[in-house]
Amino acid sequence: MLDLPDRAPNGYKQYHVAHLVRLLRIKRLTDIGLSLAQIREMGGDDGGSEDTFCMLDAKLADTVEQLQRIRGELAVQREHGAPLDSPARFGGVADGLSEKDWAMLTVFSGTLPDHAIDDLCRLMAEPTDRGVDEEFDRLSEDADDGAVAAIASRLAESIQRSHARFPWMADPCSGGTRRQELAEAAIGSAVVERFNAAQLKALALAHAQVRAGN
Repeated sequence: MLDLPDRAPNGYKQYHVAHLVRLLRIKRLTDIGLSLAQIREMGGDDGGSEDTFCMLDAKLADTVEQLQRIRGELAVQREHGAPLDSPARFGGVADGLSEKDWAMLTVFSGTLPDHAIDDLCRLMAEPTDRGVDEEFDRLSEDADDGAVAAIASRLAESIQRSHARFPWMADPCSGGTRRQELAEAAIGSAVVERFNAAQLKALALAHAQVRAGN
């Protein structure tokens, strides 16, 4: 990239103005976004070609777009009090979520496809079924079988409505691939850690009722 300087009789390298100019030009090119490898490929061309300008402009446009997206995500998370390290797409529905809720949503965000995340955000933002959700959240560890069965029936109705709107929810990890098997295991673990024994029993009963009704 820099031509090797000649050596003086005493063995020291002799740098000249041309070396300094080249070094400053390289610094300028790296400052505006070119890598050393790209500069080396350019050879004697110091970046004046139309292709180079177009490449840098496209790169900067992508950077600006990325920064604007990140600023938008941070603004939403800040407004709703979402943790900084939480999945950005859930920021708008963060109000009132517990640490366990965020842990489960983080697993969802890392395992489900984009369209599924969009559907989950839409459901969480809607007031529909808030009553059954709140009743389910209040279900205590030592709830009796009658209370579990009652909330399971209401959950089954809610689940059926969600499946009718978003069919993928009936089998979110279908396909049988290794990746999908890992996703199912991760989601299953997150659900087990999020809910108590009575809530898990109610969920199991609700899904059994949904399957029996299909």
